Amino acid sequence: MEQSGTSTRLADAVQGLTSELVSALRSGGPFGLAGSVPGAGGPEAADGLTLAAVRVVGADAVLPNVLRGGPPAPDDLAVFSGAVHAYPPPADASPTSAWSHWAMKRTLLRLGGTADTSSPASSGTSSDAPRHGTPGHNGSAGQGAEPRAAWLDGASWQSLTHQLAVLAPLAVPGGDCAVARVARDRPVDVARGFVRAVRRRDWLQAAGAGRWLVLLDGVPDTLGLEAGLAFVAQMGSADPRVQLQVEAARLMRTGAPV
Repeated sequence: MEQSGTSTRLADAVQGLTSELVSALRSGGPFGLAGSVPGAGGPEAADGLTLAAVRVVGADAVLPNVLRGGPPAPDDLAVFSGAVHAYPPPADASPTSAWSHWAMKRTLLRLGGTADTSSPASSGTSSDAPRHGTPGHNGSAGQGAEPRAAWLDGASWQSLTHQLAVLAPLAVPGGDCAVARVARDRPVDVARGFVRAVRRRDWLQAAGAGRWLVLLDGVPDTLGLEAGLAFVAQMGSADPRVQLQVEAARLMRTGAPV
């Protein structure tokens, strides 16, 4: 029962944080990470539940700062940094877990923090880098090598769309990495996956795929992405996770500063 209660508290904290992020992206107003999760009144007050909620949301926990270009407050940066350092992925972590953590480290560096966690997943694990090109400046010292991306090689368009939707926090302007390069090579497949997700009423996957599509060249004009995103937002309005992805897509589509 205690474990169930903790899971419920974490789910509530994640939903609350996500809703605050959606509100900040829509309004354009200031966003305070340290005040948006219960127990996060400041870096000293950030308890395990707070850091866990930030880790679940991932790099998107500071998305207003990333998309609007404003530096986070010191307390916000401390909370985000605490989540990065508190939950490094284990050596046997799934590729999506390793990439999610890597995205947080990259974002932390981008915002002026320190991302050296010395975790197994941040050691040299980029044996497939030549296949996807050399990592850009975001994979420099302090962040660690990119995790493996070979599991995406040859993935069906259905599987690719699913994986990209899970890793939607990697879809940011200027966010070059192996996963983004795979997406750039397959815009038509991602578009097919977006349509499939809409038809299956999988609004979260559709929203994540749509976020990637706004950054890709070669997306078919016949897709009607803008109308599609509006439909996804309407149908998935009860889920703040869907709304977060749609708002991110809209901001990137209209040229938000980075």
